[in-house]
Amino acid sequence: MSPLSPLPPGSTVGVLGGGQLGRMLAFAARRMGYRIVSWVGGPDSGPAGVADYVIEEPFDSPAGLAAFLERAQVATVEFENIPRSLLEAVAAQIPLMPGAQAVAICQHREREKRFLEENGIPCARFAVIETADQLRTALAALPENGGILKTAEFGYDGKGQLSVTRSSDPEAVWSAFSTPRAVLEERIDLAAELSVLVVRDGSGHALAYDPAENFHRDHILDVSIVPARLAPGILEEARTIALRVAEALDYHGLLAVEFFLSGDGRLLVNEMAPRPHNSGHHTIDACETSQFEQQLRVLCGLAPGSTRLHSPTVMLNLLGDVWEDAKGKPNWPAVLAMPGAHLHLYGKHEARRGRKMGHITFTAPTLEEALANQTKAREILGIPELE
Repeated sequence: MSPLSPLPPGSTVGVLGGGQLGRMLAFAARRMGYRIVSWVGGPDSGPAGVADYVIEEPFDSPAGLAAFLERAQVATVEFENIPRSLLEAVAAQIPLMPGAQAVAICQHREREKRFLEENGIPCARFAVIETADQLRTALAALPENGGILKTAEFGYDGKGQLSVTRSSDPEAVWSAFSTPRAVLEERIDLAAELSVLVVRDGSGHALAYDPAENFHRDHILDVSIVPARLAPGILEEARTIALRVAEALDYHGLLAVEFFLSGDGRLLVNEMAPRPHNSGHHTIDACETSQFEQQLRVLCGLAPGSTRLHSPTVMLNLLGDVWEDAKGKPNWPAVLAMPGAHLHLYGKHEARRGRKMGHITFTAPTLEEALANQTKAREILGIPELE
């Protein structure tokens, strides 16, 4: 892809999707003088309301496509499960970053695993499953601690996954899983989870952020800690691999690469997200250039900004549980009384358990202080202790 001529402020960026990631991109765009058209594919649930234009037509609507292309001069995705046919239709008319092929790889576990394998990028051992007989053979080859059966498509935040062991009944499991195609991965004895954000422009110039150390609760990101408390060699290896992934994808935009660090010291790519990422929200408050400004810069043909971390930081996710437990009135004044607390709410109309409603970033002179403040915030808001 040849570099774009820079788009001037006042130009309109198209966003496929209507969640909080598009909302935060819209905030960055407003600050820099750009407009946003969000095609949400259905009724706006709240976050897209900050866009300049919102299209609620379904993603297979010709009228929706026409309205989108009429306004947008360049386009991106804010979640990966956009129909490939739509990605290709948009890319045929205006620049789409990341491209349809990169998104198609990241949205499909089988394609993602094969891409990693073919490019010599370390990942968990896996087998593609189409029948109960294939599952029987793959189960027998699992390590003693078993594996995870995952749908090939449309999985996120732990959805579409099932733990299995060598002794699992393949017929019963396959019948219950009810999918035409799946991926069986070895279960990793986890020592840590981390992620790296990469920004790569149309010239192939790429920069990596400091890796984030991540903790999940019920398969949903709970906390991200930056700088990660892992050996410098591991962190440098994660940056190097993430940059390799972006280059192999010929990626343009903001890419998140998630890693497992195994108990036996293997650093393995778990998955990629072709968009800004929950574990990168700290960049808004703790880095010279946020992940959303980076996304906008690449889309508009501008040079990427610095990825420098200027403050140790901890990002705490806020799920709908906080609102339900507080009967709709979380104690924000007590949280915001702490130094270095930055509250971000996503404008969603309804709070539900397990639904991401916002996050708080804690910045501090030391990581220990930032961690102590997030611990205090958890107590105030009734969030279970960090495991």
